[in-house]
Amino acid sequence: MNKEEKVKVVEELKGQLNDYKSIYLTDIAGLDSVETSKLRRECFNSNVKLSVVKNTFLERAMSESEGDFGELKDLLKGNTTIMLSDVGNSPAKVIKKFRKDGDKPILKGAFVDEAIYIGDEHIDALFKLKSKEEVIGEIISILQSPAKNVISALKSSSGKIAGLVKTLSEKPVEEAKVEEVKAEKPAAEKSKAEEPAAEDAKAEDEKNNAEEQTSEDESKDESE
Repeated sequence: MNKEEKVKVVEELKGQLNDYKSIYLTDIAGLDSVETSKLRRECFNSNVKLSVVKNTFLERAMSESEGDFGELKDLLKGNTTIMLSDVGNSPAKVIKKFRKDGDKPILKGAFVDEAIYIGDEHIDALFKLKSKEEVIGEIISILQSPAKNVISALKSSSGKIAGLVKTLSEKPVEEAKVEEVKAEKPAAEKSKAEEPAAEDAKAEDEKNNAEEQTSEDESKDESE
């Protein structure tokens, strides 16, 4: 491989390191051609890019790329196969699934959303890792949930609130009607109380008229 070809490989690696959010460094030494093909197929189905790289080229690409890969450059020894993905836990899922039938790939280290993981013991943590988009979606869901509950409660109680407002608005009218009834009741009782007095006065007048008529008749008889 001449110098130009080496530069081209490094540039391609730099582009990949800059383009992908998740970069796993693995060791697949010992896999035969059939197993390697199966692993590539698993990666393809999970949208994971698998590439066997030369350590010197990858180290140079890391040094010249935009990301800070820190201790990952110290892991570039022996067999190094990179797994690239836009989803943080996708390569970990592929590794966990493939290792049901063996002990490879082995995780050497990973660079996920600018966080660095060193060692195969982090495979379970990476497997459970959620992407920023998933975390943001959960936060939004949590923030929206109380608002939805409040709106739902307001809608369900809108009838009660409307009924209460109506009752309060009609209360003065009902009180006014009660006051009118109370005012009319004494007047009616007064009218009923005056009726016997009027009847007594009428009877007295009739008695007086009768006495006067009797007196006139007696005077007439005496004159005759």
